[in-house]
Amino acid sequence: MRHNKKINHLGRKSAHRNAMLSNMASSLILNKRIITTVAKAKALRMYVEPMITRSKDDSTSSRRLVFSMLQNKNAVTELFREISQKVADRPGGYTRIIKLGNRPGDCADICMMELVDYNEIYSNTKKVKAAKTTRRGGKKKVAETTETPAENTQE
Repeated sequence: MRHNKKINHLGRKSAHRNAMLSNMASSLILNKRIITTVAKAKALRMYVEPMITRSKDDSTSSRRLVFSMLQNKNAVTELFREISQKVADRPGGYTRIIKLGNRPGDCADICMMELVDYNEIYSNTKKVKAAKTTRRGGKKKVAETTETPAENTQE
């Protein structure tokens, strides 16, 4: 029985699994969106969300803890500069998993994992629509006609 065994080992030894999750987390932080299998995405969610929560407190100790997990200086600076500013008011749930179907080669479940605040499609903010310049139906605007002198003389 699997009582209290949360971690999905993903068919790898612990060193390989930690390296893979570290690389995937830094790719997610730098690119804001990755495509992977559902099992890896669920394992990555448990790995990356505590790091994002820790990035809200920009201190030396939290930077060192995150760097020990990521091993990527560019990803750490991106996380503490930009991502922590966007998720400052969010209490959790920083990632979203969108299932895409099956991979053709081995029929594995594929998904897209993304940071929630960096997707414009699902965001709650309303976009302001630009005013339309052309109309497709109805009357067209016609410039005021000016009468020619020949028409005035016929009266």
